[in-house]
Amino acid sequence: MAFLDLWAEAALTSAGFFWMAFWAFGLGYVISSAIQLFVSRDRMRRAMGDASIGSVSRATFFGFISSSCSFSALASARALFAKGADFVPTMAFLLASTNLVIELGIVISVFLSWHFVVAEYLGGLVLIGLVWIIVALMRPETLIRETQQSLEAGEEDEPANPARLLTSRDLWAQFGQRYVGEWHMVWKDVTVGFTVAGIIAVFVPASFFTILFPGTGSGEALSAGQVILHALIGPVAAFFTFIGSMGNIPLAGLLFANGVSVAGVMAFIFSDLVVFPVIRVHAEYYGWKMALYIAAVFLVGLVLTSLLTHVAFDLIGADPRSTEQGLLSAAERFAIDYTFWLNLGFVAASVILAGLAWTKRGGDGQHDHQHGGFLDRILFVLALVAVCWLVVGLGLAAVL
Repeated sequence: MAFLDLWAEAALTSAGFFWMAFWAFGLGYVISSAIQLFVSRDRMRRAMGDASIGSVSRATFFGFISSSCSFSALASARALFAKGADFVPTMAFLLASTNLVIELGIVISVFLSWHFVVAEYLGGLVLIGLVWIIVALMRPETLIRETQQSLEAGEEDEPANPARLLTSRDLWAQFGQRYVGEWHMVWKDVTVGFTVAGIIAVFVPASFFTILFPGTGSGEALSAGQVILHALIGPVAAFFTFIGSMGNIPLAGLLFANGVSVAGVMAFIFSDLVVFPVIRVHAEYYGWKMALYIAAVFLVGLVLTSLLTHVAFDLIGADPRSTEQGLLSAAERFAIDYTFWLNLGFVAASVILAGLAWTKRGGDGQHDHQHGGFLDRILFVLALVAVCWLVVGLGLAAVL
């Protein structure tokens, strides 16, 4: 019976994680669909077509005001790149949209401290700068050009007038097609990712992860070598505990409360874009070679940023304290708050857009991001297994 209780809790936790992130998914896919439909390649190149300070600053700002969900940010970044944005501003947008958003700082303040809020925002800017430098030093020009050309070949470059949305049902249908297409592209990754996140959050105690970090729990000051190891191990822990840029903050709080260094905690938080589900989506968009290059650049950048943050804390004498809170309860995840109302709005919008897309099924203007292959078939089977796990687990949660 204990296992059934844990199963129910894991399924409810997965559902809670997804519920907290759903509005961010919707917002990201709306942005992506709008870019595809209304922004011309020429206009995008004028705004972000090079790696200048202006292009990177604009991309960072737009990322800041967009979404905090990794998957939706991936879709928006791909749309920017496909429309002609340079690789560096595209990566700046992606990093800003997952590390510089306001709601992420609020969650960090709840589970960690204001010190980590400052570290997240300033560190996010440093991370963007380091990635910019790394790409400038090791920029695979041929790979970037070929990848962008491949994306551009699948994009229409006759932007529609947004004002026509007031009168054109057909334009709304095209918008719906793109919106549904974004969901169709990632539903398997999302289903498996959130299911695994719930299982790990419930079945694996936080103390297990602290074992990965040398020196934790000893009560003694960490050596420089141990701090460096923490920064390197943080992404490894995140790789196996993918919950998303918002959902992994509670676990980061537990890690810090158990003695993991600032460098290790920040590396764990910054690693939401180097976990396998994200890398696989990048591979769907750009191919595996580009996906692995992006992951490598981000990994080097986030480790260096985390170490710099740790050193900065030491230099200014900052002494952060953890609130030592656990993972959010089901009641907190499904609370009647701003997330609840935003989700209701995006649920309604999603239903309407899906209905409009259905009326135009088989028409022009819809492009497929799916590439199939053995890995995709395996993921499809895993997604079906995950759905069964969730359905049964939620059923148990209702009766236990």
